[in-house]
Amino acid sequence: MLHLLVADGNDRAGRETHLTVCDKTSAETYAGILTKLAPDARCHLVAPADADAVLPRALSECDALVLTGSILHVEEGGPAVTRQCDLVRAALEAGLPVFGSCWGVQVAATLAGGRAARNPRGPEYGLARAISRTEAGAGHPLLDGRPPAWDAPAIHDDAVIAPPPGSRVLAGNDRLDVQAIEIRLGDGVFWGTQYHPELDLDEVAAMLRLSAQGVVEAGLCPDEASLHAYADAMRDLHHDPEGRRDLAWGLGVTAEVLVPERRRREIRNFLDHLVRPRTRRA
Repeated sequence: MLHLLVADGNDRAGRETHLTVCDKTSAETYAGILTKLAPDARCHLVAPADADAVLPRALSECDALVLTGSILHVEEGGPAVTRQCDLVRAALEAGLPVFGSCWGVQVAATLAGGRAARNPRGPEYGLARAISRTEAGAGHPLLDGRPPAWDAPAIHDDAVIAPPPGSRVLAGNDRLDVQAIEIRLGDGVFWGTQYHPELDLDEVAAMLRLSAQGVVEAGLCPDEASLHAYADAMRDLHHDPEGRRDLAWGLGVTAEVLVPERRRREIRNFLDHLVRPRTRRA
């Protein structure tokens, strides 16, 4: 059996806000996907931003750590950020494979000597478009199965602006140079994406509603009513992908986003190429 530690990147207030539009926390979303991809896995959830958080299972007894997205900002610092950096650092130094999306990438890059901050090229809301491999990403197992260019769910203002020394930037697009990255620290390896391979379109829609003001301020929608109509279309497409091909066409949603097995490639690749080989060696 695999034992996977799933760390929710949000603080208590962030988790409560998330639950106003989703029926589960970010950590619960990840746990559900991980157990679908690896039926032999048991997920142990923790909220390391909280001062009273206690690991449900020792790092030495876990096979991997996964860090979710968050509404926090690494550059603002503070105890909630520091505690998460400390957990990821401890996991990597203990030799654990670590995966993170969005916030997870920003935390890993920061603790390894890089910089995460507001993206000067602007935010990505809904989908990150036309992602492609860098030279370092060609043939990298994190991106196994991806076509030459792909779209992916994305919700972020912040991003990795300066990757840490010695890291390998694996993919980018015209909005952001660091869409996927490998970071090595101690005996551990971090793989992550700025985009969200874990999010279904209904969850993307819910998170867009939370970000409505930011979407309008970024000039991506003329007003919040238009944003909610866009989110409604995403939600409806999620619930009826075969019957609402008109919505897929109108939203520009391809199979790389619409088909769960394709959307979640990076998570499966992490399990297959980093986590399972390590457990077989143990």
